[in-house]
Amino acid sequence: MSFLCRNAALLLKSSRAAPALLSASRLYSSGGQYEYILVEKRGDKNNVGFIQLNRPKALNALCDGLMKELGQALDAFEADKDVGAVVITGSERAFAAGADIKEMQNRTFQECYGGNFLAHWNRVSTVRKPVIAAVNGFALGGGCELAMMCDIIYAGEKAQFGQPEILLGTIPGAGGTQRLTRAVGKSLAMEMVLTGDRINAQEAKQSAYELTLAEGNRLEKRLFHSTFATDDRKEGMTAFVEKRKANFQDQ
Repeated sequence: MSFLCRNAALLLKSSRAAPALLSASRLYSSGGQYEYILVEKRGDKNNVGFIQLNRPKALNALCDGLMKELGQALDAFEADKDVGAVVITGSERAFAAGADIKEMQNRTFQECYGGNFLAHWNRVSTVRKPVIAAVNGFALGGGCELAMMCDIIYAGEKAQFGQPEILLGTIPGAGGTQRLTRAVGKSLAMEMVLTGDRINAQEAKQSAYELTLAEGNRLEKRLFHSTFATDDRKEGMTAFVEKRKANFQDQ
């Protein structure tokens, strides 16, 4: 297992962890082509699974279709006895700039709570094989959460991490408040979540339970759902989509 992780790491380092080199990826699915991701096997023995997020015009925003395809690709790699580790990456400009705000802009509290919105994102964290995030550029909001669901993060010099949901009138909803605390410590995590400020790879490296991770994730999910009952959440996401400054009322 350690050899496979080293093999995956060497593949990343040999390409300077540059996701752009994956643009010619061959597809790896008996079910046909994916729409939002590129998938292949790499390594001398084809024992490392590579998944590249592929929505360049949207900076790899994590729409529902992309996350479902990601789960399908992970299922395929987990079932493949030849694959010992998986790498998830994006582009040089963005690992993933966040969740797809246009998709969730008009969701209601009832829809989010009743449907357990974002629950299927957890598939990334339950893969039994080691999963490595190769991050360059923006890893914000859901993108930061996706990276933290992976077992190991390799960050390029241009990587930026952040949880800017507060700027849209909501909070992280896919583990951000829980995993970020464990990754960078309580103080910096609270600052990032409450201000929406970003940190770079070097700052993240220099930084660091009362609730178990599972309990914390459940609590966070419900608090995230509850923001969809507020006018400010709707205003924040609408302003983002309309490319204007939000006019929050519940200060």
